[in-house]
Amino acid sequence: MAENTAQVSALARVQAYHERSKHRLGAYAAGPETLDWDAQPDPFRRFAGAPITSLPLKAADEAIGWNQLFEPGREAFPANLAQIGRLFECSFALSAWKELGPDRWALRVNPSSGNLHPTEVYLVAQGLPDLADGVYHYAPKEHALEQRAAFASPVTAPRLLVGFSSIHWREAWKYGERAFRYCQLDMGHAIGALRYAAALLGWRVRELGLGHGELAALMGLDRAADFQNAEGEEAESVFELCFDAANAPPLDPRAMLADACWFGQANRLDAHPMYRWPVIDAVAKASRRLTATPTATLPPLTRRTLLPGSTAQASQLIRQRRSAQRFDRSARTHTTALWPLLAALMPAGQLPWDMGDEYAQVHAVLFAHRVDGLAPGAYLLPRNTTARARLQTALPQLAWKPVEACPAELPLVELALNPALAGTLRTLSCHQAIGADAVFVIALLAELPTPESDAPWRYRERLREAGLIGQVLYLEAEAAGLRGTGIGCFFDDPVRELLGLGAPGTEAWQVLYHFSVGLPVLDARITSTPPYPEHRP
Repeated sequence: MAENTAQVSALARVQAYHERSKHRLGAYAAGPETLDWDAQPDPFRRFAGAPITSLPLKAADEAIGWNQLFEPGREAFPANLAQIGRLFECSFALSAWKELGPDRWALRVNPSSGNLHPTEVYLVAQGLPDLADGVYHYAPKEHALEQRAAFASPVTAPRLLVGFSSIHWREAWKYGERAFRYCQLDMGHAIGALRYAAALLGWRVRELGLGHGELAALMGLDRAADFQNAEGEEAESVFELCFDAANAPPLDPRAMLADACWFGQANRLDAHPMYRWPVIDAVAKASRRLTATPTATLPPLTRRTLLPGSTAQASQLIRQRRSAQRFDRSARTHTTALWPLLAALMPAGQLPWDMGDEYAQVHAVLFAHRVDGLAPGAYLLPRNTTARARLQTALPQLAWKPVEACPAELPLVELALNPALAGTLRTLSCHQAIGADAVFVIALLAELPTPESDAPWRYRERLREAGLIGQVLYLEAEAAGLRGTGIGCFFDDPVRELLGLGAPGTEAWQVLYHFSVGLPVLDARITSTPPYPEHRP
């Protein structure tokens, strides 16, 4: 009884946070009143005193085409330092340096809200021929591994884990109370970045069902002395990289950490923070998965339906991904490009939805603006059949008309036509032109946990799934010759009301993320230089 009471209390805090952190037409969620860009938190965490291993830069050697990435059965690369370098180069490394006047900043392969990058990445390695067993922190600026721990007992069979944490202050510095949402969306993008990079190597990915305490211990985030003068990190999740079709037994983190020797002291990112947002710590604590859950068995990897037409080098397409800053407001696309993009969102055991069975709880509302072959208006792509029935009950006033022109494997339905979407999309996306000028915008909709249905930690799962969908959209837009950008700033309840979700009984359905796709307009004033000028064999 006490456990159930605690869960309900935690869920109430999660629900209160989501309501509190909504943007409204009359007022934005609480955030800083001013920003000093010269005092932005350091975007790079380092651990002073930790041994460093440089990683090779070999992504350009990978010749597989983007359309080939979705064909199962490719031979897996061996697990060694060269492949780890390729994995991180195509997921979390720098992708370019940008310069405008006196300003210089780095871009990364994985996207982030405001290019703030709250996500930190860890590697746990055992049994590799050229890397000592232990825990490592990935340093993207150096493309190197910082050894945080050395394991005492060597293991012969190769095992690799990738862990994630969030530094909430990096986002809260700019976005205030809404930052926890953005950290979780970024987590979803990071998970997607890992899955696509692993696919380049022929590897599979599965999440380990560890509780929060085990996650923190495995990455050394519970070692208070190592973060004595630095911002702490919130343990998020750990994924295992699988090199063959067999599902090996999950690793026991307690056995791995026995007699480990730890190294390194975390650097401070912001010496003089101007604000505090205690509600972020409260929702983080309330939404933790405290106890372990069974690790999912990997489903068979299936061939994607409606393969993309792009034959571009997959590693190049992944590394060239950018967030669009402006769109050509006269550009159009066609349903021949849209259908494969929507097919990529369907969780049918295809990449990247082959990591378990929990990736079909977020659904796509398509606002088609300038898509030849599809009338302007709102459409719904329900990503599982059960949700379609619940959504139809929640939205009985809408058309629910099948879209006859789309392929049979896409359950797209017409909700309502609207030939004048531009102004509406701009208003709903916090008055941003990036919403009005896109060829289409997708709003991601999900049922949030309720006392009757779910646990509070599933709040994180829903946001992460929305971020993972965003990562798919980023790469599919690049493959289609377009460009995407995630929009975390939107007016929550006006979007729900536009869809007809303002009625009693529909409160669980919430919009979590907006994503726009269009033809980018590049800023010629900004120059670009390579991420790592030196060549590494």
